[in-house]
Amino acid sequence: MIDTHSIFNIKNDNEFEDLALQIFKFQFENNKVYRSFCDLLYKHPSDVKTIEDIPFLPIQFFKTKAVLSALSPVKTIFTSSGTTGDTTSKHHVTDLGIYQRSFTKGFEHFYGTIEEYVILGLLPSYLERNGSSLVYMVDAMIKASKHKESGFYLTNITELQKQLKTLDAEGKRILLIGVSFALLDLVETYQFSLKNTIIMETGGMKGRRKELIREELHNRLKTRFGIETIHSEYGMTELLSQAYSQGDGVFNCPPWMKVLTRDTEDALTIQSPNRTGGINVIDLANINSCSFIATQDLGTVNPNGSFEVIGRFDNSDIRGCNLMVL
Repeated sequence: MIDTHSIFNIKNDNEFEDLALQIFKFQFENNKVYRSFCDLLYKHPSDVKTIEDIPFLPIQFFKTKAVLSALSPVKTIFTSSGTTGDTTSKHHVTDLGIYQRSFTKGFEHFYGTIEEYVILGLLPSYLERNGSSLVYMVDAMIKASKHKESGFYLTNITELQKQLKTLDAEGKRILLIGVSFALLDLVETYQFSLKNTIIMETGGMKGRRKELIREELHNRLKTRFGIETIHSEYGMTELLSQAYSQGDGVFNCPPWMKVLTRDTEDALTIQSPNRTGGINVIDLANINSCSFIATQDLGTVNPNGSFEVIGRFDNSDIRGCNLMVL
């Protein structure tokens, strides 16, 4: 059995690769859905020598299968948002403690101790439904904060803007994390000149507004919040880790997470850096589910391991992979 503490103590690329290969072997042997997928590809642990050899499970499997590598009871099921009639993803989580460690240590890796921040969550589309992993994360961060002003805001943006201006003027460190459409609603009603606040968007208009390219969204937010950079969080229902951008849309992963890109015409071919392709994520914290996920996002990985998200596959179609019949 793999010691989960080792996941969050990775020091270098060699340790990451060694642990990733161990987790691949563990999930091959214990995850029926992933094993069936690997068998269809004729990929066995004896064939896998590097992380580039590891098969990445298409993310759509989470819509139809319980993707589990553990026999422990399921503690919660995180579900994705979706428009009416869509089939949503379901992530069966057997150990919420691993998720807690992942998002806590991941945030602190880039931003420092959570308790030092006033955490303000502006996530109406997520709060209006059950099963959001993002709400679970932000709620835990609010509880970890040592500031009584931390909390969620649904539609009460008048109260939020008063709180934000007051706290910022007092010099407190503030994190306002919000879905894109709600942040736009806020700044189209009120204007700010913030000095001590991090604005972090989680992406997505959730059908409430026309989608904007990142540059346009960030420029609008920067102007109205009166700040120089907009931060971003890259996470998803099917993962237990997040990457963060501290400006310019360039994301960095914590030490137990890594992003690769695959060829858009051949889903089994991993590309070298600086080429646009489908985003594959290795999330070692996802040990009890599947750590190797082929997402529906398009992006580019830089030579230093940072990455940029460019868009999504048309019609969420991952070309080059016809193995969805499991």
